[in-house]
Amino acid sequence: MIYFLYLKVSVYLDFIYMYWIPIMKKLQKPILGGLVLIISMLFIVACEQAVKTTGPTVTVYKSPTCGCCKKWVSHLEANGFQVKAVDLTDMNVVKERYGVQPRFASCHTAVVNGYIIEGHVPADLIRKLLKEKPKVVGLTVPGMPMGAPGMEGPRKQAYNVLTFDKSGKLGIYDKR
Repeated sequence: MIYFLYLKVSVYLDFIYMYWIPIMKKLQKPILGGLVLIISMLFIVACEQAVKTTGPTVTVYKSPTCGCCKKWVSHLEANGFQVKAVDLTDMNVVKERYGVQPRFASCHTAVVNGYIIEGHVPADLIRKLLKEKPKVVGLTVPGMPMGAPGMEGPRKQAYNVLTFDKSGKLGIYDKR
């Protein structure tokens, strides 16, 4: 009985040594090469996705106690913008520095690629502005309209997104 067990084990070992190991040695390089290729492709796809979702840096000047400003910052981040939030107690200094007149002011002021973004401007319109590059100082959503990004709530009101220039001239950029 032990002799038959020895023969079976011997036959299996011979099979492994004679057939399986040489086959695996031949396949070792193609298998490893394929794994390296697959891992490299996944890395490239991940890097491309990271580049696509990373937008320009927006510097947002806001009050440290304003909840809607924090929500607007989250809205920008969720839409691929990099945000540098700067908390200030006196927002009038920033508004004067960037030429934001009281008639089209809101609770926060942002700067992105040389443009001024005042108030609850939707992220898609900021992207459109950066793509089109119109000759304006920036965009504004005067006041704090319900339903604008950062001002979500039980009701929505229609509002205009306006352009403004250095002289204070306003124009309608989009209606929401």
